[in-house]
Amino acid sequence: MATAPFFVYGTLRPGERNHDLFLRGRTESEEPGCMRGVVLYEGPGYPYAVEEPGGVVSGELVTALPGAYGELLAALDQLEEYVPGDPRNLYERVTREVTRADGTTVRAWVYVAAPAVAARLRSRGKLIEGGDWHNGG
Repeated sequence: MATAPFFVYGTLRPGERNHDLFLRGRTESEEPGCMRGVVLYEGPGYPYAVEEPGGVVSGELVTALPGAYGELLAALDQLEEYVPGDPRNLYERVTREVTRADGTTVRAWVYVAAPAVAARLRSRGKLIEGGDWHNGG
C-alpha cells in the first residue's frame, strides 16, 4: 500500500474547510466514491467513520501527485492526529475497498474511528443518516 489513494468523507472533501489547506496542489485526481462496511457519526465539526456491516459512506477518492505522496500522507496523519500504534489515537488509518462511480474498486487509505471512539459513538453518538456528510453534516 505504498502509494494507495485516500478516501475522504468529511472536512477534506471539495468545498469543505480542509480541502484547500491539505489537498490543493497535491492531488492528481479526485473522484466520487463510496465505501461499504462503514457508517458516519457526527463529531465536533467533522464526522467519524465507524466500521459497521451494511453501512455505506459517500466521499471522494483522492490520488496524490507522485512527488507529493509522502508529504500528503504525513500532512493527513498530522491533521487526524494519527500516530501508528498510539492507543490515544482518535482515528486509525486502514486500507479498505472503495467503489468508484464506474463500479470498479480500489484499495485506499481511510481514517476510521479508533476502537474506543467507535465504541463510544455506537453507544451514544448521533448517526448521520444516508452516510453523506455533505448532505447530513
